[in-house]
Amino acid sequence: MFNKIEEELLDQLLSDLDNGKLTLPTLPEVALRVRETLENESAGMGQVAKVITTDAALSARLIQVANSPLLRASRTIDSVESAITRMGATMTRNLVTSIAMEQMFQATTDVTDKKLRDIWQHSIQVAAISHALCKQFTKLKPDEALLAGLVHDIGALPIISRAEDSPQLLDNEELLNHIIEKAHPMIGEAILKKWNFSPELIMVAAEHENHERVHAGNADYTDLVIVANLESHAGSKHRLAGVDYKTVPAFSKLGLDPNVSVIDVAGETIEAAKQAFA
Repeated sequence: MFNKIEEELLDQLLSDLDNGKLTLPTLPEVALRVRETLENESAGMGQVAKVITTDAALSARLIQVANSPLLRASRTIDSVESAITRMGATMTRNLVTSIAMEQMFQATTDVTDKKLRDIWQHSIQVAAISHALCKQFTKLKPDEALLAGLVHDIGALPIISRAEDSPQLLDNEELLNHIIEKAHPMIGEAILKKWNFSPELIMVAAEHENHERVHAGNADYTDLVIVANLESHAGSKHRLAGVDYKTVPAFSKLGLDPNVSVIDVAGETIEAAKQAFA
């Protein structure tokens, strides 16, 4: 039904991406400053804490996460410096980026606001499942898996932003969904390259819907997000709910039985991660 219009819109979108005309989002300033400070070998955790405390909301959320079941801590802490000391540099960087991500999901119309909220909630679900699977079935870093889940659909943001100025997309949710479905992996890959993310996380954005993906070696973050993304839609009317898990190599990479629900296997750990971002 949308073939001609959809093809024209996709062609224009991807052409603008190739030509540098598509506006890609930037990371919130505080996340960039934390990254830069952590990369400075002469900077201590006190300086990192000073940067974070310039954002009161971020500071409060970071302390909340540090005290949440996500980290299974026994002693309550009440300062940013204590939080980042508990977490270490890498986890602090990843969690600050993860928490700051929510600031990017802002819209100017009711239609796009709902769309962005839905994507953010879905991203939290995928992040929580990825984190739980990572802890239980791999030797990868759980905080990196959490971040991978939160950024996997980041390519949808520029499309939704463009929809705010396009009645064709704004007035037709089904068409907008089609465009997002087809273009967001390529755009997400471009965004994470722009943000200087690791190749492993760039791969997540690019390949998380490639359910036939096969690779050498152990399970990676893309395998985690492929499984988490599918499991997040289980039992729904979403197009991915119909995928036969037995045909998805990521399940066997993780040593998962495709007939057993991930929620049954790791439900408590998933809820702990979700609560950290509630």
